[in-house]
Amino acid sequence: MKSLPLTDMSDRAREIFRLVVEGYLESGSPVGSKALAGEGTVNLSPASIRSVLAELEQRGLLAAPHTSAGRMPTDSGLRLFVDAMMQVAEPTAQERAAIEQRIGHPGPIERALEQTSALLSDLSGAAGMVMVPRREPRLAQVSLTALDANRVLAVLVGEDGQVENRILALPAEALGTSLEQASNFLTAKAAGRTLAEAAVLVEREIASERSALDEASRDIVARGIAMWSEDASHRPVLIVRGQANLLDESALADIDRVRSLLDDLENKQSVATLLENAREAEAMRIFIGSENRLFSLSGSSVIAAPYRDAQGKVVGVLGVIGPTRLNYARVVPMVDFTARSLGKRIG
Repeated sequence: MKSLPLTDMSDRAREIFRLVVEGYLESGSPVGSKALAGEGTVNLSPASIRSVLAELEQRGLLAAPHTSAGRMPTDSGLRLFVDAMMQVAEPTAQERAAIEQRIGHPGPIERALEQTSALLSDLSGAAGMVMVPRREPRLAQVSLTALDANRVLAVLVGEDGQVENRILALPAEALGTSLEQASNFLTAKAAGRTLAEAAVLVEREIASERSALDEASRDIVARGIAMWSEDASHRPVLIVRGQANLLDESALADIDRVRSLLDDLENKQSVATLLENAREAEAMRIFIGSENRLFSLSGSSVIAAPYRDAQGKVVGVLGVIGPTRLNYARVVPMVDFTARSLGKRIG
């Protein structure tokens, strides 16, 4: 049946609905009429409360599990609560300071992204996720150093000071002056360009035989560009931390659902595709249970927010994933503030 709009609900139905949802989100257990009557917040008899609960169930907002006489919100009920009734609890000054300090710690941006994912997990008690920004640093220098007879260390230095180390497998003859010549050639072609842009230019020059490289140096450059291009295409775009949080005591009673959720998280590309919706919307997105096909079996919720660079451009998405009984009122503003803090760190 179609859900009852909030404006069409009576005051007592709205209050009972709110109490059931809040009670469920707090405890993870269905809420019964006796519990509602015993709290003293509803001035109705248990029989009258049961009548309202039955009405809300008929409208598709609540459901009664087979194992309990209590009620719990359906995905539609949670959606109504989140969109129209929830009162968010903004992070305290201490929480905001702790978030900014942890994200702003000096170091490579990759470490900040991992810290953010772990931070979101800690804040939510669920799993934290950060989608890596879709951007490549512009290179300043490339240097090649022999490690042994068959391996070369490539050091890529970005204009922003970031350093990446890659290892190339090369034939033994590709040493000595060939490495120096290849390094100088790559630095000259890559300076001020992304690795992808440099790869196109280098491949074009080698193909046209305009480069002044000897055969060994050309082999080094070609192997390096091929490896870097393949590496970039297979690099994971999603960092997930805190999966163990999903295995709490309440999860053991529904282990199949949790196993399904963990399987979903293993397929990072599918989750990343879901997060793209938040990027495209350029605003906070909340996906609840079966609303999304990806989580139709696990019945999970995702709270996601895009984060921006200094120019205001969306460069990635972060969020949390967990059971539908997430503390939305607390987690939603936390995710939003964390996104803004990470944006400042990205610069």
